[in-house]
Amino acid sequence: MRIVESFEQRYAEFPGLNLTFEVREGIVKHSRDYSPEEHPELSEYLLDRRPPLEAQLINLTDEIAYDTADLDDGFEAKLFDLSSLREELPLFGEIHREMERRYPQAAPKLQFNETLKRVLDRLATDLLESSRTLIERSRVSSVEQVREYPQRLIGFSPEAVRQKDSLRQYLYQNFYSHPALLPEKEQGVQVIESLFQFYLDHPEKLPRGYAEQARQGLRHRVICDYMAGMTDHYVQRLHQELLGGAAEAGSPSRFGPSYIRP
Repeated sequence: MRIVESFEQRYAEFPGLNLTFEVREGIVKHSRDYSPEEHPELSEYLLDRRPPLEAQLINLTDEIAYDTADLDDGFEAKLFDLSSLREELPLFGEIHREMERRYPQAAPKLQFNETLKRVLDRLATDLLESSRTLIERSRVSSVEQVREYPQRLIGFSPEAVRQKDSLRQYLYQNFYSHPALLPEKEQGVQVIESLFQFYLDHPEKLPRGYAEQARQGLRHRVICDYMAGMTDHYVQRLHQELLGGAAEAGSPSRFGPSYIRP
């Protein structure tokens, strides 16, 4: 919130992006519920109520996108194979067998792609249908009624929750915690630490809005806020430009930006 409300400089009369309350509320509350007692600084965002439906939806569609993209990255990197996927992920196995029958001459990667596309579609369709049922049963008809409802109204069916949990558990065991990724993670940490230290030593190298904030004595906080918005590719490029080097084979971008997320 500090970034969109303070650090971004787009207008002459005020700082920030001038986002509506609902957008800012969604940013704060989309992925989890906060206690007003534990986070009084966020009290204006109605922490004792549910977020709007759009924010609830974004949270779960993000999960679908991340999980299926990570499954693709791990398979592409040969960290797991089709037999493992079929055995440990029933949803994947069911669809993959169908793709083998439908496309018997296709290369294994293409069969995988067709399977993954349908896994994503199955989860997204379930989310839409289950959420529609939850909303209809709740009888809400306004955003205020959504906020006052005792639980979130966007959600998967119980079966899809089990399928998603299996997928996430598989990724943690076979991708995020894979020994082959440990050097990559360590290299990524080193790149971030060295870039952070560079900005501590040279705050004038920060973008103007951040540099001005850093001069007010908030240097560590400002640098954290600035770097929190960086992608892995951007971190790597900045490291190379500012420090004359970057992670090469061990770049955090090798498997895409999401593998270090946990």
